[in-house]
Amino acid sequence: MERTNRKDFIRKLILGGASIVCAGGLLFRPNNILLSGMFASLSATSSGKSVSGFSPLKEAMFYTALENNRVLCQLCPHQCVLADRESGLCRVRSNISGKLYSMVYGKPCTYDIGPIEKAPLYHFIPGHRRLCIATVGCNLRCKYCHNWHISQTGPGRVREYEMTPGQMVSEAFRRGVRSISFTYTEPTVFYEYMYDISRMAQREGLKVSIVSNGYINPAPFRKLLTYLDAVKIDLKAFDDEFYRDVTSARLKPVLRTLKVLKEENIFFEIVNLVVPTLNDDPDEVKRMCDWIVHELGEHVPVHFSRFVPTYRLANLSSTPVRTLERAVDIAHNSGLQYVYIGNVPGHKYNSTYCPGCDKRLIHRSHFSVLSNHIAQAKCNHCGYEIHGIWE
Repeated sequence: MERTNRKDFIRKLILGGASIVCAGGLLFRPNNILLSGMFASLSATSSGKSVSGFSPLKEAMFYTALENNRVLCQLCPHQCVLADRESGLCRVRSNISGKLYSMVYGKPCTYDIGPIEKAPLYHFIPGHRRLCIATVGCNLRCKYCHNWHISQTGPGRVREYEMTPGQMVSEAFRRGVRSISFTYTEPTVFYEYMYDISRMAQREGLKVSIVSNGYINPAPFRKLLTYLDAVKIDLKAFDDEFYRDVTSARLKPVLRTLKVLKEENIFFEIVNLVVPTLNDDPDEVKRMCDWIVHELGEHVPVHFSRFVPTYRLANLSSTPVRTLERAVDIAHNSGLQYVYIGNVPGHKYNSTYCPGCDKRLIHRSHFSVLSNHIAQAKCNHCGYEIHGIWE
């Protein structure tokens, strides 16, 4: 998952009056809009609105009411069954009196401007700037999450802003960006907010992308794809045991999500964060690449990103560059046409090469585009058609 700048994030929290306690991690004081009890906001007024007049509650999409005031959330494969006043594994979808609510609608914990290459999306209008949006929460428990301070917490535990979908689209135009991107935490968990922003953004001519772990059920995903232009999926490993032990999820639903993207003809790219000793076995990398070629196509851009020790896997070492280069070789031998190395600034495989003539088409250094030799979706040198969205 794409990371925030943690130093800047914490600085903003301090300036905003949040308290930080170091006790084996960061603890944040709940704000006065969503109280620590979370559900107190519903009873604050008869309308369910906060003192400022902004409603922090939005009835969720994709759930079924059950007997005894329980609900079944059908947004993601966890399929959480929640009793009254329980929240799902994501921490941000809660049962209140037999109805499921999103507790983070209109409550981004961060929104900022960044390059599309940071997603990374290398074949989606290279070099453009995007408005990046996130709320707290995630439906995975990745032990190496760089954004754990916002993904592994719940509403009211960090500073949150009040931004309606319309205000967020207006912010994108005010900042002069080309697209809106839902990233940093898992967009699936703030589905309703993302969905409403995406519809408005598309209507106003903005592009929309998501940076996702792919852990979402097909029905809500297909509904959302109507309003998306590009998707980046983290394929964290090609091993179900890794998914269960490191992320508290399963592999099969992510593979299903990738197949849905192909079926719906949506542009997407795949990132595999290569973690030493956990998912760097060459045989596993080969199985993954062979599956991508056979099930999705040789034209899908695939990024092998360098792991940096963090969160609960701080005991591991960073991924050797040679391990990433070996993964690239395996991918090329499997037939993949566009293969990249991430988190190694200046590496040869930051750049895009033509599958037809092998000339460098897009010269990149980390997140910067230095030159681009693609015109009308074709190589300027030999005319080979290059897969992607270029304008």
